[in-house]
Amino acid sequence: MNADERAAIAEEVRRTIRDVPNFPKPGVLFRDITPVLSNPLLSAKVMLALAAPFEGQGITHVVSIESRGFILGAPVALELRAAFVPVRKPGKLPSTTVRQSYTLEYGSDVLEMHADALRGAKGVLVVDDVLATGGTAAAACKLVERAGARVTACTFLLELTALRGRDALGPIRAESLVAY
Repeated sequence: MNADERAAIAEEVRRTIRDVPNFPKPGVLFRDITPVLSNPLLSAKVMLALAAPFEGQGITHVVSIESRGFILGAPVALELRAAFVPVRKPGKLPSTTVRQSYTLEYGSDVLEMHADALRGAKGVLVVDDVLATGGTAAAACKLVERAGARVTACTFLLELTALRGRDALGPIRAESLVAY
């Protein structure tokens, strides 16, 4: 997929996303991706566009964050012929896990991943729906490192640039299909 094709998909996504004012609280403009997901042709193009920058880059594992990240991460993993690794909230995975706590603007949270999920990983791509402040994505990257692997890059459907989420990722390569 070339840059022009990717840009055309990004523009179609931008036109399709529904803006929901004052959700989940007053003053917040929520970017709702469900209209994109309910369009099968556009969804397929989105998955190709998310995977395209990483084709031939040695991605062996796609790590995706609960829950909307799963919707994107599993098809991206299939497109890249990579293993899919779910990152979940505590207590949701049945085997031995590694944990990573992180702070949110209103408190803290914890993510978990199976301890053996990245065995043999040579390149790890972290996939999520939105890059906002970067706290959740940075926690997922730390979780990958705690499991003994290295994050090659992160990719997101949307990026809210004013919140400077890339700063939380440090030197890790970050791609987003649509930026606001």
